[in-house]
Amino acid sequence: MPEGPSLVILREQTAAFAGRTIARVEGNTSIDKNRLVGQRIVALRTWGKHFLVEMPTFSLRIHFLLFGSYRINERKDAVPRLSLQFDGGDEINVYTCSVKFIEEPLDQVYDWQADVMSDAWSPALALQRLRAAPGTLVCDALLDQNVFAGVGNIIKNEVLYRIRVHPLSAVGALPAPKLRELVREARQYSFDFLEWKKAFVLKQHWLAHRQSICQRCDLPLTKATFGQTKRKAYFCAHCQSLYGDEGRPCATPKRQRAASLRPPT
Repeated sequence: MPEGPSLVILREQTAAFAGRTIARVEGNTSIDKNRLVGQRIVALRTWGKHFLVEMPTFSLRIHFLLFGSYRINERKDAVPRLSLQFDGGDEINVYTCSVKFIEEPLDQVYDWQADVMSDAWSPALALQRLRAAPGTLVCDALLDQNVFAGVGNIIKNEVLYRIRVHPLSAVGALPAPKLRELVREARQYSFDFLEWKKAFVLKQHWLAHRQSICQRCDLPLTKATFGQTKRKAYFCAHCQSLYGDEGRPCATPKRQRAASLRPPT
């Protein structure tokens, strides 16, 4: 599933289409494609995992789900869900995604303070929403788009590894400094993700996601499906503490090998 940073890249790649008029529309979507013909694109925006094409009186929301993808000025060997075409041969093609119209102004629909990639991001609001759900597992909390819009499974696994927190810890069991660290790193890792994705080196920086050995402990990582979201977790049971009801680790980890949560640049 494309995560928030990948949508920011799409937004940047399509920025030149703002101000242009849609000349033709194709695709196997069930929405009224004719409604889009002749519409001028006012802006291309993102919120979390949503790509938003804003037009004068309505907007188009594209959600890439688990396996969605896109192509700019080229096509895959498959019928697109939606193809927005412009005079001169330019086009935006999206595949295996959900497409719907939004009738209200986007500022009435979206809380930009919840988007980890947004300039309007509010860590205070994220903390407030986390504290309101103390029984939520941290592996679910990080994937809650009302709290961390744009965070997906890669970011979840890497953030929990960075801050040494077991995915089955409850939000309410985390000490206040650790909860603040969770919020801070959710945003920080998202921007690291963006930088590495643009440089085509993202996977080289994964420390937990789809990895087999903990770089701190030199022990096997655990892979399991956890939480209400039922997404795969990759974690080290040795150095990622499982926080209990008293707000401290349930068991004291043994002496840990080396240090830095962040990979060398």
